[in-house]
Amino acid sequence: MRFPLWLRIAATLFAMVFIIVHWHYDNLINFLWLSDIGMFGAVAALWLRSRLLASMMLVATVLSDGLGWTLDFILGILVGWHPLNATTYMFDPGVPLIVRALSLFHLFVPALLVWMVHRLGYDRRALGAQTAFTIVLFWVSYVVAGPLRNINWVFGPGQPQSYVPGWLYLIAMMTAFPVMCYVPVHLILIALRWDRREAPPPARAGEPSEAMPKP
Repeated sequence: MRFPLWLRIAATLFAMVFIIVHWHYDNLINFLWLSDIGMFGAVAALWLRSRLLASMMLVATVLSDGLGWTLDFILGILVGWHPLNATTYMFDPGVPLIVRALSLFHLFVPALLVWMVHRLGYDRRALGAQTAFTIVLFWVSYVVAGPLRNINWVFGPGQPQSYVPGWLYLIAMMTAFPVMCYVPVHLILIALRWDRREAPPPARAGEPSEAMPKP
């Protein structure tokens, strides 16, 4: 189940440009955003043909980016309203145009991951693995990034909140985010029987490998 070479090269070049541009204009701590990790993980899964990694990244991004970010962006274009306050920076002239252009990956990576998992099959372990990874990621974001950056919104939705203690809000995020964003995707993919597809065999040097789905 090899992915096209041109796609792997194009995705890798995009990731490299993304890293270079953000290294120049921003702090690399920005790469702690779950959506950025989803993009890097998708590129890695293209090369590794990893069913588990692709499934984890799909679970992580398809609702938050594929639905949430995209809807917020489209409504911002059409009516100037950002219900999630997630894409206001896309309309800020103070943010370099190239940074905003590269951020359009939020629109395409979830679709790419849907296609990848459709080919590879869904790994049921993705729900538990991605949930555990997200808990660690949110804790690191809380400790390292601070409320000014509010990476992954671990200090509040869009802006830091002051209604409850920060540690309590963090625990709520660690619990609610996987339940609201991961579990529905997991259940839908199982209902579609994508988990019944055969996993691709390990790649061997110089040998093409195709895994056919079960009838």
